[in-house]
Amino acid sequence: MTDETEPEGPVLYHLDDSCGIEDVEEGNAYAGYVNGTADYGVFVSLNDSVSGLIHESNLASPLEVGEETKVRVEEIRDDGNLSLTPVHMHDYDEMYVGSDGVEEGGGERTPLGEIVEGDEVTVEAEVLSVRQTGGPTIFTLADGTGTVDAAAFVGAGERAYPEVDEGDAVRIGGEVESREGDLQIETEELELLEGDEGDDVRRRLSEALDERAEPPELEPLVDSEILRDLYPALRRVAKRVRRAVLKDRPVVVRHHADADGMASGVAVERAVFSLLDEVTDDPEAQYHRFSRMPSRAPFYEMEDVTRDLNYALKDVERHGHPKPVVLMLDNGSTAEDADAYRALEAYDIPVFVVDHHSPDDVIETYVEEHVNPYLEGGDYSVTSGMLCVELARLIEPSVEDELLHVPAVAGKGDHSEASEMEEYVELAREQGYDEAHVDDVADALDYESYQLKYDDGRHIINHILDVEENDVHDELVPHLKSLAEEAFERQTDAARPQIDEISLPNGATLCTLDVENYTHKFTFPGPGKTTGRLHDEKVEEHDGNVVTVGHGPDFCVIRAQGVGINIPEIVDELQDEIEGAGVDGGGHLVVGSIKFVQGMKEEVLETLYSKIADAPLKEQDN
Repeated sequence: MTDETEPEGPVLYHLDDSCGIEDVEEGNAYAGYVNGTADYGVFVSLNDSVSGLIHESNLASPLEVGEETKVRVEEIRDDGNLSLTPVHMHDYDEMYVGSDGVEEGGGERTPLGEIVEGDEVTVEAEVLSVRQTGGPTIFTLADGTGTVDAAAFVGAGERAYPEVDEGDAVRIGGEVESREGDLQIETEELELLEGDEGDDVRRRLSEALDERAEPPELEPLVDSEILRDLYPALRRVAKRVRRAVLKDRPVVVRHHADADGMASGVAVERAVFSLLDEVTDDPEAQYHRFSRMPSRAPFYEMEDVTRDLNYALKDVERHGHPKPVVLMLDNGSTAEDADAYRALEAYDIPVFVVDHHSPDDVIETYVEEHVNPYLEGGDYSVTSGMLCVELARLIEPSVEDELLHVPAVAGKGDHSEASEMEEYVELAREQGYDEAHVDDVADALDYESYQLKYDDGRHIINHILDVEENDVHDELVPHLKSLAEEAFERQTDAARPQIDEISLPNGATLCTLDVENYTHKFTFPGPGKTTGRLHDEKVEEHDGNVVTVGHGPDFCVIRAQGVGINIPEIVDELQDEIEGAGVDGGGHLVVGSIKFVQGMKEEVLETLYSKIADAPLKEQDN
């Protein structure tokens, strides 16, 4: 076998299905797969008709049927049998052998990640998308090492190679040129790889992509049993996100519009942006391959998913982008999310959830991965922001240093009392953020997220969190903190005199407030945070054992301290017990909200209050 362009280093040969035993050479390494096992070894196929045996004495570890492997041909026996041994190769070239015994198609295949402007190349790749322009047809290709467009022209606006579609495996030859700063292959020939050959290419490319997408081996930033238990699931989410980025698949992030949610979304955003910088030269990649949007409700509303689907489908149609993957951060764990997930399921869009709200089993059928401390025996005090900083490190470890203070901000925003919180606060202090400043950042985030409404506020939020180089953080955070405090004082001064206090039979104090009539509407803080601030005052006044309920015409928000209520369970009970009330809602065990129809408000609240009165007291919330 000869070829003028044959590489000087190690070579792994791929045997075309048209090849026979006469095309195999002793001493060469070949790609194959296990097609059978026996007591004395395993059988490995090099193609559909050529196979050999690895004797059990040469096996360092077991091989399973169907597993891909690399083997060296030690001997071609007179009877045509091949004696094989496993081979481990690094930094090797790949050559493709046809029935004539030379590299089929003019020589070695060039990985997409290694193409250079001006080179004549032959590549094998999977087609991610096909886009017809007014001139050429554009095929977006991926092979696990990179993503590149290939342009094929047969006539202005005429579809080239109509037999080729998304998901197909192809072999393309052409010259590499630069188009608007991006490399592009000007296609001279394109072959659709079908049957076993196509399957083999897709399998090989998927294997290469999986290897590149594998997250680094890391330990949690703090000593935490619950984080260690959650790390395998976080690794799986990180791998899927990395895989999406490497395959040029857009990533859509939805998160709750508060400090914990913002911290969650920004942490993942910074990691994905860093990975994009590594894998693409496209300066616009951050905008058309990633989006982050806050959600007012702590669940995926149909309004939000409809908007996300609309944008995604437009990008598929107009720009040939693949459909996205969706990450739900600091929301997404409850039954209220199911309707949105079913809409995504109809379009085969996968969903990954990283949340700390009390979960409902119903969503497990709709999501690819669900990371939640409740699923490992923990609770809401390990916040989503803490989890998402750990996730970000797994997606792209280079962002770790800029995020070390962020888990403490997230925990402060959600009033975490977890043991992990103390370690995260200490970690922030080591980065120059004392506890008071961390608290101020959380309040500034809450205030600004309210002002942003449905906008991601990318740079402003980054400056508040201090994760993007800026010279405004030290001035901006105190300013927003003061505005937040002024707004809280204005709101609570008006509402405080209207609070009704009831001493319950179980020894707790129930505080209720009509937030519809006794707070300023459509301004910060909203009903939830107003109720939370007044609740904190009452807890201090009564030394714990307080439940505070802020109610409007068709909703109520609940905060509890020292009383063993379970808001998701209460919601389920109200649904069963009060017919026609339209009860819905949820949240954490002792922090949440309930919705109902306005005409049933009195009955819903009375039933709710009786359940609070029957709840046991606790020494301390978990």
